[in-house]
Amino acid sequence: MEFIKSSADFDLISFGEVMLRLSAPDKEKISQSETFEKNCGGSEFNVASGAANLGIRAAVVTKLPKNKLGHFISRRIRYGNVSDDYVVWDDTDTKRLGIYYYENGVFPRKSAVVYDRANASVCSLSLSEILDDIYKRTRVFHISSISLALSPMLRETALQMIKLMKANGVAISFDVNYRAALWSEEEARSVVEKIFPMVDILFVSEETSRRMLRRTGTLDEIMKGYADDYGCKIVATTRREVASPTRHNFGSRVYFDGKFYEEEHYKNIEVIDRVGSGDAYVAGVLFAILTGKSVEEAMCYGNALSAIKNTVIGDMSISSIDEVESVIKSHRATGVQDELVR
Repeated sequence: MEFIKSSADFDLISFGEVMLRLSAPDKEKISQSETFEKNCGGSEFNVASGAANLGIRAAVVTKLPKNKLGHFISRRIRYGNVSDDYVVWDDTDTKRLGIYYYENGVFPRKSAVVYDRANASVCSLSLSEILDDIYKRTRVFHISSISLALSPMLRETALQMIKLMKANGVAISFDVNYRAALWSEEEARSVVEKIFPMVDILFVSEETSRRMLRRTGTLDEIMKGYADDYGCKIVATTRREVASPTRHNFGSRVYFDGKFYEEEHYKNIEVIDRVGSGDAYVAGVLFAILTGKSVEEAMCYGNALSAIKNTVIGDMSISSIDEVESVIKSHRATGVQDELVR
């Protein structure tokens, strides 16, 4: 695609917090669990890792406390095939790693998250701490509104990075990914709408469009409106139907160059862990675009990777390209299919 550089050291660099995830085992509630399973997570890192595991070169910009928790996260970043070239280390007396606690839901009890991320090290990340060669080293820069909500300093750093990336010909990928627990709809809308004119690839749910962004009309009118009003080149909207915490249908609709694309939804997905499935969708779409596939194909890769992620414990998508393409093939097939992959 003409708006994406043909080459750079990295295909994708993402920006955001990487947290410690502590999960209650099995289906226990946080309030009853006496042990927690340790992992890591963070929206933008999930995207970078998911795409990297499919075969592109990715890095993440974040700030970690220089202690054993930070070193655990650093190892998980490398485990996800993501470069830590732009990880900044915090050695101050107030250093800390953001944490979130997770419990799996079972109908009628919903899954739940408790955040403990205030004043994490990443909140103090400044532009001067980031190596200035970064703006010429990537084809796509990805960020979500979560990073804009965590602290005034992180927001300013993120905004400046977006501007500098754009000035250096880097395509901007933005996931609106609104979190009501982090900021109000009014504050989010005022910040996000200022970013839209710089965005090339936009990911936004219909609910966020209608509620936080106050867009009206049909879904197609809303999606086309982002392109007409702000110049966004690709607009993707995921469409999830939740029958219960453990049974979902999933698909998406994508707008590009005057056309809409959609395929049959993945139905009756057996959900093990839905956290990170939206990030997996973004990862699949960006991977496909960066490897020269059409927007319609990119939608299919995003749908498949998201569907698979729902069946995997943890935030990170760990699918290989072979697994994703096998799922896409099965999704399109008719008639009897093999029960096992062997």
